[in-house]
Amino acid sequence: MNGRQPAVAADHLLRALEHIVPGAVDFEEEGMAETPTRMAKALMEMVSGYYGPRPEEILGRTFPHEGYDEVVMVRSIPFVSLCEHHVLPFTGEVSVGYLPKNRIVGLSKIPRLVEAFSRRLQVQERMTKQIADAMDEHLSPKGLVVRVAGRHSCMSLRGVRSPGEMVTQAVRGVFREDAAARAEVLDLLGFR
Repeated sequence: MNGRQPAVAADHLLRALEHIVPGAVDFEEEGMAETPTRMAKALMEMVSGYYGPRPEEILGRTFPHEGYDEVVMVRSIPFVSLCEHHVLPFTGEVSVGYLPKNRIVGLSKIPRLVEAFSRRLQVQERMTKQIADAMDEHLSPKGLVVRVAGRHSCMSLRGVRSPGEMVTQAVRGVFREDAAARAEVLDLLGFR
């Protein structure tokens, strides 16, 4: 993000806001003059997954699995994303469990991967699949489970105005093929 982008985006946002709420907001008032710039910077941060590190960069450095043949889990990774339909936030947690075949990845890489996909205009179903696809492609684990629980403000603040939690998961390899193995990993992740 270069120095000019927020200013250009702020100018466009100011014009859009003037069309959405004509005359209702005076952006020249004290405290309001910086609002479009703040909005632009906030939105650019929320969609930084488009121009941040790519999955192959995040998962590019792996290590031999050292003979470890048990499930590796990272639970309750928080995320914030923007719904691509209403550009309203949805928040939640991602939990990942994978059974290494030949490679493991550094612990910090999984939350970074979650951020790379969540910091985009998104739908939860696609985000879940993208995380699983990237891990499957770059680690080739024997099995993989990605579970996402999200609370969507586009559902709770408008329309039906109903709070609720959406749960999605992607299951690959041995965890898809073997019901007992899948039940065990979901239990270990805290979901049974």
